[in-house]
Amino acid sequence: MTDVAAPTSVDGRPLSRRGLDTRRRLLDAAEKCFSELGYHDASIVKITEAAGVAQGTFYLYFASKKDVFDELVLDLNSRVRHYVNERAQKGATRVEQELLGFRAYFDFTAEHPALYRVIRQAEFVSPEFLKRHYERFSEGYVEGLRAAMARGEIADADPEMLTWALMGIAELVGMRTVLWSENGSISDDDLEALATIIERTLGAA
Repeated sequence: MTDVAAPTSVDGRPLSRRGLDTRRRLLDAAEKCFSELGYHDASIVKITEAAGVAQGTFYLYFASKKDVFDELVLDLNSRVRHYVNERAQKGATRVEQELLGFRAYFDFTAEHPALYRVIRQAEFVSPEFLKRHYERFSEGYVEGLRAAMARGEIADADPEMLTWALMGIAELVGMRTVLWSENGSISDDDLEALATIIERTLGAA
């Protein structure tokens, strides 16, 4: 995503391709450890073991456990937004884009349950990055809804409040139908019921 600065080493130097690959391995390992063990039980030792690198290597890329946690929040945020936007843009109307976007969000969550688990932990571990996560998600969303209102595709409303309401629906419905479901994915019946709710919320039905 273009809103994320190019990664550097702890001392600010640009990373080589090998360095970028190692940093990616550490972030993936952190995602696994924080998701499965929780912030307090995860450790730099466990993260580096999961990444298959020496413990000292960690400090070339991250200053502390809190630092890699914060970077993981931003990394998950960037990845889920890219995943959702790429699929939502295939819709011909704003309503179609919303429905495709919701489905993409649930698919990403099914593949990366750490999105929920890490964000829940961020409320206590790093509230400032929790706020950044939601604000980043809302920025483009607001403008997209405002443009759709101007085109007459959806009913006029406060686009910012509508954005946060839709984000709330996605998060809680995803928790119930994906994170807590037996098979880890939303059913077609639940998706159809949700589509009706979204259409009515947007004033399109």
